[in-house]
Amino acid sequence: MKIAVLPGDGIGPEIVAEAVKVLRALELPLEMEEAPVGGAAYEASGHPLPPSTLALAKNADAVLFGAVGDWKYDKLERALRPEQAILGLRKELGLFANFRPAVCYKELTHASSLKPELVAGLDILIIRELTGDIYFGQPRGRRTAVDGHFPGSEEAFDTMRYSKPEIERIAHVAFQAARQRSKRVTSVDKANVLETFQFWKDVVTEVHAQYPDVELDHMYVDNAAMQLVKAPKRFDVVVTGNMFGDILSDEAAMLTGSIGMLPSASLNARNQGLYEPSHGSAPDIAGQGVANPLATILSAAMMLRYSLQRPDAADRIESAVGAVLAAGLRTPDIWSEGATKVGTRAMGDAVVEAITGKTITIKTKKS
Repeated sequence: MKIAVLPGDGIGPEIVAEAVKVLRALELPLEMEEAPVGGAAYEASGHPLPPSTLALAKNADAVLFGAVGDWKYDKLERALRPEQAILGLRKELGLFANFRPAVCYKELTHASSLKPELVAGLDILIIRELTGDIYFGQPRGRRTAVDGHFPGSEEAFDTMRYSKPEIERIAHVAFQAARQRSKRVTSVDKANVLETFQFWKDVVTEVHAQYPDVELDHMYVDNAAMQLVKAPKRFDVVVTGNMFGDILSDEAAMLTGSIGMLPSASLNARNQGLYEPSHGSAPDIAGQGVANPLATILSAAMMLRYSLQRPDAADRIESAVGAVLAAGLRTPDIWSEGATKVGTRAMGDAVVEAITGKTITIKTKKS
């Protein structure tokens, strides 16, 4: 089982190092090869996704990804910015289905932005279509306006578009995932305003006919955003487009206590996947040893479950994370009075100890 390890920028190398350490503790036949990506790759070769890195990713069974981006690259032309690496990988690998689970551990209910009774037992799976929508739609660019309120002025434009096969395949993924859960799917759209999402709603409804055992409801995106903070446990599986999924999954992350707890998986039709934490590169805390590695470690668990067909090993990692939280260890983003504050490496060490059956030791020194 070959894994391409792409740490990236900011806190990426720190959190990926802990996930790799946890994977090695499982003593599985894993071959892991590292390569630069994002700003680190731009510095080394002049491009955020060098051909050698892309080739490694294509030939791997799965990609373990850290994070990319830094403010110092904001003035680069768009094609050379670090964020283009992740967009390029999604496109080149055909990663069309993004899984973002939002699970609130009982030990972290107090860390949520909502009242404990609203998030206790929370378990939502947001499935985001990843290769279409306004992020990839053509044409796009800048031009002189020929109509509208200000003809003759400079304007920018992007195109929101979806084909029927794109919607059908993500709908199938959502309904099949729901069958393994509580058999409820909420499709999020903006059909009252956007023709693209009226089409989305029609196609999802059509696919639903093949899954009579699964309940389907439709919800406008603005209402979905409100319901996520009003009654989040009403949701089971949420399926939506690229842009709406990007926004809603980050909102859902804060229900769990911290975006540092939110893993994600992006899969193609062959179950080859890219696994990354949902948070960014956080350059403001890079190198300080305070970043939460648990989202990356939980992303590694998703990798074992979905791409490497080792659900048993995934269970071991997830149980170990639960044990560490139960022992009271917290990185600064999820810390509260009475808990023990630890650094990035100490949190990773504690997960390894839980996996190997050792007594979890408390290390308060930042690492």
